[in-house]
This record gives sequence, structure tokens and C-alpha cells, in this order.
Amino acid sequence: MDAAVNENKEILHKLLDNAGVMILYLDPHKNISFCNKRIEDLVGLPHSDIIGNNWLKILFGNSENNIKENMFKAILDDSIKYKRAKDFEVVIPDKEGNKKVISWSITPILTDNQRIEGNILFGQDVTEIREREASLRNIDETLKNILSSLTEYALYVINLEGKITYFGMGAESMLGWNKSDIIFKPVSVLHYQDFDGAKLHFILEHVRLFGKYETELELVSRNEVVVPTSLTVTQFLDANGKLSGYIFIAKDITERKKLEYQVIQSEKLVALGQLSAGMAHEINNPLFVISGRLELLLQEKLDHKVRENLVLINNQAIRIQQLVERILKFSRKTNPTLEPLNINETIEQVLPLINFSKLPAAKIKIEKNFDQAMPFIKGDLHQLQEVFVNLLMNAYQSMPGGGVIRIITSNFHNLYAQIQISDTGIGVAPEQLKNIFMPFFTTKKEGTGLGLSICHNIIKNHGGSIELESQINQGSTFTIKLPFI
Repeated sequence: MDAAVNENKEILHKLLDNAGVMILYLDPHKNISFCNKRIEDLVGLPHSDIIGNNWLKILFGNSENNIKENMFKAILDDSIKYKRAKDFEVVIPDKEGNKKVISWSITPILTDNQRIEGNILFGQDVTEIREREASLRNIDETLKNILSSLTEYALYVINLEGKITYFGMGAESMLGWNKSDIIFKPVSVLHYQDFDGAKLHFILEHVRLFGKYETELELVSRNEVVVPTSLTVTQFLDANGKLSGYIFIAKDITERKKLEYQVIQSEKLVALGQLSAGMAHEINNPLFVISGRLELLLQEKLDHKVRENLVLINNQAIRIQQLVERILKFSRKTNPTLEPLNINETIEQVLPLINFSKLPAAKIKIEKNFDQAMPFIKGDLHQLQEVFVNLLMNAYQSMPGGGVIRIITSNFHNLYAQIQISDTGIGVAPEQLKNIFMPFFTTKKEGTGLGLSICHNIIKNHGGSIELESQINQGSTFTIKLPFI
């Protein structure tokens, strides 16, 4: 019988030594009375140096991490005091000084009369698991940071009732809504006024049938600013693969639309320039004959009334001649004579010229904010001055009751000299903005509609750009960019 008992003890020891967990048994004085091989491997001490010693001294050794040691002690004390099992994770240094995360289960061993005769601790090394979890959290955080930095994209999700259930990935910055304000609102609040229920139904039905829908669509921000987007809609499936909503990913294509518009405008201007040049030459030929005959007639002795009529005809012929000259100037591609220019000085030289243009200068205040550290540009002084005179005159004429003109120069990313000319005038209607640089288009009662077209051509020939932003009764801002040398 003794041999059988000893054999069973040996088998039990082997089982405990090869168990997948660390095992400690503490006597009532919290000294170790039993440990398995995994404890020896963890602390790097032989069995004889472990048995009979205080469990904290063995597990933590000379570690300076008193906080975690005291926390571990408090957990055991709590388990003993209330005679209940406790679970706890603690970082323990291994024999090589590496930090190991051990998940412990502490259970008091009670006698029949409920006295504690010892405590058994089971420990599981979860270091790799926690490292993987931390790595996954880092990856998740990185993905969130990447997605949140994609400000040109907006991602939002709707449920089957068309209510917004998720609003993230640039959606707040692009569309101006806070998550708390937009969640569970109908998706129609994000779409432009011509987006009705029928269009939404068509898109969602297409996604149901084919899994995806792509289109260009205008969204509207909280401040009612229209944002042109490239929109992709896909299915949102739950864990069981059942359709539970729709994912909308919108890319802001404002800049692309601007470039497309500029290309179209440029093509139109080229075509109109060719047409205008042909028409101007055709008009010039008979006009030359008319002007020559009028000049001869005015040299003769004529009745006063006849002379008066001929002078009137001659004046109108001169007006036509001036108009034809402006048309030819618009259509003629002239290569600028480029020289290094200080853009601030170029504008300063223009300002006195405005006083000779019979404009209500006394009612207009000019505010200047010039970047004095601007690098030089390469430009044609006379052509650029013509641009600035034209824009300043437009600003004056847009403020018949007086106002303020602001001229700001700045360094745009060390690439361009940026010039902004703003006024507080009557502004330009949104439907007119797209045609503002087109030849013969004008918002004035009197005007040829060629001034801004010529400005556009001059700036384009300088390798730059010119844009207009305007609101009715709020004013206008022309923004010009000219490349540095």
C-alpha cells in the first residue's frame, strides 16, 4: 500500500510539474510549501531555494516595483480575509529580468470548521496574449489616425430606414456636423436640395442588386456650402452576412472641378479668341474705308447740320475702332516681356493711376497688407499693371456708395506670390460667377465684357492663376497667384 501511495504521489508530482499553469501552495504564514516546475523556470531558482520562503520574496526577488508587489499582497490578504477566490494580473520579472504578465487565480483552502490552512495560486503566463492585444490596439489606433487624417474623404453609414448611424473619417471636418448632432438624422440632410427620396431609393436599390454604386453628387455642409463629391455606396452587412445598412464614402472633388472648369474655360477662350480675331479683321476692313471717307468729307465745306451729323458718325466709328482694338488685344496671344519684379512695388505704382480715372476716390478707403519679405517674380510690368488697374477699377465701380478695398500680398507655400484684392461692393450673383472671365460677358450697364478676359489671359501667360469669390451685397475677392523666380 505504501508503495502504491508513493507511486501515486510521484504521478501527481509529474502531472503538476507538467501542467500548463504555475502552481503555488502557501502555508498559513504565506510561505511556499509547494511549487511546480513552471515556478522554478519563471524565477530561475531550484526547488530547494523556493520551498519555505516568503512567496513575495520569491516572485519579486529584488525588484523595485513595490507598488505591484503591494497590490498583489493586498489581493491575497483580501482573499484570506473574506475567504473567497480572487483573480488578478500582475507583472513579474523572470529569471532574465524580462517582464512577464501573469494572470493569477488565488483560492483559500479551508478546513471543515472554515479555518484557512493555506492558499493555492494558479498562474497563467499571458504576456504574448497581452502583447498581441496591445499590438492590435496600436494597429487600430494607427488606422483611426490614418482615416481621420484623410480630410478629403467623408464616411458615414445609414440603417435600412435611411437614418445616419455612424459619422466619421473626415465627415465632421468636410461637412461641419458634430456626431452628436447628426446621428439618427435622415441622410437627406447631407444632400443638396435636388436630392429627393426617389434618387436615394434608386441608389440603394442599385446597391442591393449589384453591391456597389458610384456617382458624382453634391453634398451640403451644415453651413449650406455645396461640396461636389465622388460618392461610393456599398452594403453594410452584419456578422451573419445580412444587410443592415449602407456605407457612404464621399471624396471632396472641389479642386478637381475647379481644374476641369478652368480647362473648359481656357478652351472656350481659345475658340472665342480665334472667332473674335476673324470678326475683328472683317470689321476693320470696311471700318477703315468708312473712317477714310468721313475724314475726306469733313475737309470739305459743308452745311452746319450735315457736319454735325458727320462728326457724330465719325465719333461712333472711332468707338467701333477702339472696340475692335480691344477684341484684337484679347485674341492676340502676346508673349510677356519677363523681368524680375517686386509685386508690392508693382501694385504701389498702380494706385496713383486710379486717381486719374474719374472715380469717386474720396469715398473709397484702401487698406494694404503687404508681405515685405516676398521673393521676386518674373513678369511683364505693363501687362501686370493693366491687370491691377482693371481689378481696382472694377472694385471702385462696385461700390458707388463708397466702401473699402483691401489689397493683401502673401507667400503661398514658397511657390507663388499671392495677391488678393477685396472690396465691400455689390458682389456677383452665383449664377454669373462661372462666366465672369468669358469675353463679352459683363455685369455692368456699360462695358464691353473684355476687361476680365484680358486679365485672365495675361495671368495665364505668366504661368499663374486668377479666381473670384463673391457674394451678393457682401463683396468680391480676386485671388491671383504668380510663380516666384
